[in-house]
Amino acid sequence: MNNNSPDGISKDTPAARSALTPSQIADLLARKVVGQRAAVRDLAIALCKRLVRQPSGNLLLIGSSGSGKTTLMRAAEWFLREHTSAPVPLLRIHANVLGRAGEEGRPGEAVLHGLLEAAREQDQGADQDVLLDRACNGIVFVDEVDKIRSVIGTDVHLAGVRAQEALLTLAENESIPMVLPSWLGGEEIRVDSRGLLFVAAGAFEGLYDAVYDRVTIGADRGSLKPITKVVDGEVAEEHPFVLADWLRSEDLFEYGMSPQFLSRFESVTLMDELIEQELVSILLGNDDSPYHRACRYFEQMGYQLVVSPAALGELAHRAAARKRLGARALQEICRRLLKEMEFAPQDHATDGMILLDVDDVKRILDV
Repeated sequence: MNNNSPDGISKDTPAARSALTPSQIADLLARKVVGQRAAVRDLAIALCKRLVRQPSGNLLLIGSSGSGKTTLMRAAEWFLREHTSAPVPLLRIHANVLGRAGEEGRPGEAVLHGLLEAAREQDQGADQDVLLDRACNGIVFVDEVDKIRSVIGTDVHLAGVRAQEALLTLAENESIPMVLPSWLGGEEIRVDSRGLLFVAAGAFEGLYDAVYDRVTIGADRGSLKPITKVVDGEVAEEHPFVLADWLRSEDLFEYGMSPQFLSRFESVTLMDELIEQELVSILLGNDDSPYHRACRYFEQMGYQLVVSPAALGELAHRAAARKRLGARALQEICRRLLKEMEFAPQDHATDGMILLDVDDVKRILDV
């Protein structure tokens, strides 16, 4: 039923030169993503290959909560919707869903049914063969892939084992059994799933600490050399540690990701920690940032929120100091800063304006 070639790429759609180069795709993605240059570049290359139906290695993104993994996935969705002419179905699925599908014996159906639905939404008039071809060459974003680790502590995590096996089956199998949805007739067929592109992402909580311990007090202690810095006139020693510099495949194996599972990912990309300037950009440039949400709230209450550049910088400085929280730190800091004003804006307004300067931010947050 599915006429894919031996490498999992459709024969039905002739290879064509992509209208956009990877660098152009990266520039478009960067409109929606702050920072994360390496992740943006890797995803842009994968998307470009997918658009011309060339084999593309799967991507694994590792980054703390708030680093931009979901934002990157949404940027890809936007790019495919707004800047491509050929429909490319895309599905976002939680890793645990794959595990449950694996337990039921048909790990491919949860993914392929979702991709078929996405393909139908893109082209209501396409026939069955076209929809199947597009679905089997679609893109799957797997959320919270770290939740399917095969071990938790010293215990085997059977659901995680099954989920990894399910993803492996989808990533490398040329003959996946599936029952078509009822709107496609409901018959049982076999399809080639090797044309799918998987972009998996997870926070991998605990991985940072495990690697840091390895290079400071564990098997590789002494590898991380201290540097001497003068801070406020005082000499201090620091151990600058960047996970990307020290992460090994063995660390991921110990975390609970099997060698077979990891071998299906051509690129393992670590998301960068967001710096102060990038956090300011998120506050000002993201329409859904806590700053813009607060502005809209006060407008509806009849007030204008005015925050000075110095105050925004202080917010970003405090968020950046909360390591491994990324943009999520902005949420908590803005909540603390604005909760009293949101409760009684009339008590904090002058001539219809609520003004926040850097001294106000320090006074409220330092309580």
